[in-house]
Amino acid sequence: MQTGNSAQAYGWVAILLHWGMAVALIAMYFVGDYMVELEYYDRLYHTLPALHKATGVILGGLLLVRLVWMYSQPRPQPLTGRAPAFTHLAGTLGHMALYALLLIMTVSGYLISTAEGHGINVFDWFELPALLPKNEDRGELAGDIHEVAGFLLILLVGVHALAAFIHHFYWKDNTLTRMLGISKEHQS
Repeated sequence: MQTGNSAQAYGWVAILLHWGMAVALIAMYFVGDYMVELEYYDRLYHTLPALHKATGVILGGLLLVRLVWMYSQPRPQPLTGRAPAFTHLAGTLGHMALYALLLIMTVSGYLISTAEGHGINVFDWFELPALLPKNEDRGELAGDIHEVAGFLLILLVGVHALAAFIHHFYWKDNTLTRMLGISKEHQS
């Protein structure tokens, strides 16, 4: 398998970034949903938020890598076949919404995490500094935005997965298999 994308297929870098981030982001959603319900004396009360923040910083960095990679590589051409013509536009708009929500999640997560004026410790490798002064109101607003954006993101991820399965099982095209790295370039 090639490293970069071609007009027919995704390379292993794009595939690895897609699936690695997908699994991590879905896990982050459920960890975030769970951790906000923890009591102060729960043993995970401090551990999960620190893990969530550090992982969020790494995923934010990977998002930037993914965007640079995406715009520096050719995009595989949309597949022709049984899928209606509007699906290409819907897919483009869906991907734009996914990336916008990921950016919103990254920024709002940073603003929540630094609202107390402290940086984010990233697995004891480095600290991402707080660039803005302490502001609890900003933290509250960012928390509300993070929660809504997270819900919208996981909902859109579900729609994205459903669309991939419809392409694969109903329209019988190569949309899903080429993101799995197993597509045959001559298939439509």
